[in-house]
Amino acid sequence: MITVMKNIVSFILPITVLIIVPLWIESDWTIHFGLSLICGLLLIALGLVVMGLTISSFIRIGKGTLAPWSPTEKLVIKGLYRYVRNPMIMGVLTVLVGESVLVRSENILTWAGTFFLINTFYFIVYEEPSLEKRFGDEYRAYKKHVGRWIPRNSAYEPSKSN
Repeated sequence: MITVMKNIVSFILPITVLIIVPLWIESDWTIHFGLSLICGLLLIALGLVVMGLTISSFIRIGKGTLAPWSPTEKLVIKGLYRYVRNPMIMGVLTVLVGESVLVRSENILTWAGTFFLINTFYFIVYEEPSLEKRFGDEYRAYKKHVGRWIPRNSAYEPSKSN
């Protein structure tokens, strides 16, 4: 029961970032038909798929949640994490860009950029040093071979990297 509650509570962050803040900063939610509708929906769907895959990896493999107050017990270097260190945030950014395209909102696009900068700062100052302390050499090797934002061309294989 506690695990279920932790998983549910961990969705406070994505709900806030993807729904509450955009609704708060954008007053005109007129959906424009045509190319912006198609592109916006495709981006939102892609971002949600990425988020679903990464959240599932955190729960199944990492034995934790996406929330900082309930972190994973194991370092997740499977699935999309073999290509880039922060695919979950890339999924969130993709949804935000999709929302901004869907309703043609500069405010949501600005929020996406702000969210990216906040997370970059957070990762550099807090999360990456914290992961180095928790997972040691395993994380340092991963960090050395897998980019924070730029995906690798091929999957990272820890046993084959030096």
